[in-house]
Amino acid sequence: MITLADIKQARDRVAPVIRKTPLERSDSLSRLASRDVWLKPEHLQRTGSYKIRGAYNFISRLDPGVEVVAASAGNHAQGVALAAALTGHKATIFMPSNAALPKVEATRAYGAAVRLEGAVFDDANTIAQAYAEEHGAVFVPPFDHPLIIAGQGTTGLEISDEAPDDLETVVVPVGGGGLISGVSTALAHTKRNVKVIGVEAEGAPAMQASVRAGKCVTLDSIATMADGIAVKNVCDLTLAHVQAYVDEVVTVSEEEISRALLLLVERAKAVVEPAGAVALAAVLAGRIGAHTGAGAGPVAVILSGGNVDPLLLMKVIDHGMSAAGRYLVLRIVMGDQPGALAALTAAIAELGLNVLEVEHHRSGVRLGVNEVEVLVTLETRDPEHREETVGALQQHGFRVELVR
Repeated sequence: MITLADIKQARDRVAPVIRKTPLERSDSLSRLASRDVWLKPEHLQRTGSYKIRGAYNFISRLDPGVEVVAASAGNHAQGVALAAALTGHKATIFMPSNAALPKVEATRAYGAAVRLEGAVFDDANTIAQAYAEEHGAVFVPPFDHPLIIAGQGTTGLEISDEAPDDLETVVVPVGGGGLISGVSTALAHTKRNVKVIGVEAEGAPAMQASVRAGKCVTLDSIATMADGIAVKNVCDLTLAHVQAYVDEVVTVSEEEISRALLLLVERAKAVVEPAGAVALAAVLAGRIGAHTGAGAGPVAVILSGGNVDPLLLMKVIDHGMSAAGRYLVLRIVMGDQPGALAALTAAIAELGLNVLEVEHHRSGVRLGVNEVEVLVTLETRDPEHREETVGALQQHGFRVELVR
């Protein structure tokens, strides 16, 4: 277990290399959440995430000339690569074969040798440790080491220094647990009344399962867009910190993650990866304080990373638009006759709707001989507007089915 002194030493060590990410209150998100929401923008940190803190705290203490090895889906990789470059160490990084190309290229740009191995992070992690042992290199754990946890804990010290006096809760994304272990330890010794809540994706709840079992649990499989926190298991060290200092670990759905990411882009002008948006997702979904006795007081949300593949970002925004009721896809069957499509578009225009996409089909097992099918994607305001649109088109005499 790390101490407050460990975190303070880490703060002094990483101070010359990290970027300040001051806690900021978001007016728009506070209105949506009906409580003061403060954002800790670690997506603006060097390498695009908080990971440089722990990586530098670990690597800067090594003897000169030692090769460092790490495994990561992206953020730890970049943190280790930059820390190694700043301290003059050779770095070899193992990343899953499906790692996002921008994260792979960014890691290489920091000077590290990248090897794509394994289907998921846990596979790459096992291969990396074997490589380090074989080549006499030093393996830099993503979360399972006191120096890594102490480095990440400097985020908690900054929150403690910058937070309003009435701060009630700090919400932290959870993958392997290094960040929440450090943050919760820092706050336990500086702001004892503040509750700490961890957030995982529903498809990768390794820490929640381990807390409930009272021991480390390895998940059979994981499935989430939040690759930065997609791990099958945590470790004894991070579990011990969570058991000691964290009030609760909750999960959020893929829809809730995509909605939060969309809101961050629209309202906070923050481009954040899915893993970095889970803490806000939990706040907006009302998951914070349900079982811990926390009220609706000010909450600090850590936006842990912003290293998102642009292609994934487009997909997630599209997913978030649908989840928020902003996209409406309808299947409309009508007679195959001149003017039928014009009548449909006129009805849509009368309703003041924007058409995003139209597909016109003349054949299909669900169509009569003299019928056509139109799949139309419309832009709507919210779920209520979706229902109004379907009803209005039905009143115009169209056979309407909701696709999504």
